[in-house]
Amino acid sequence: MKRMLSRIFLIFKIKRFFPFLIDYFLSKEVLFRQKIIYILIFFTYLILPFDLIYDYIPLAGLVDDVFVLMFLLQHLIKKAPPHLRDTHKLN
Repeated sequence: MKRMLSRIFLIFKIKRFFPFLIDYFLSKEVLFRQKIIYILIFFTYLILPFDLIYDYIPLAGLVDDVFVLMFLLQHLIKKAPPHLRDTHKLN
């Protein structure tokens, strides 16, 4: 339950993600392999989205897409160097 709530609150910080993602992918502290893995996961999900709830159900279909996005971003934030998390206030 705690993880689910943290993902929901993460949605409200969405405006901080774009500068964070730019800094994350341009950072020399993050391994190149780790950057490639996140990029591959993201594009794979865009090309072949795995839907827990099908998109033809209004609004509910969007929920699983947001959930997957928040899961990936939460994992990426956890793996980011501490100074990037502190700079963008994503602790």
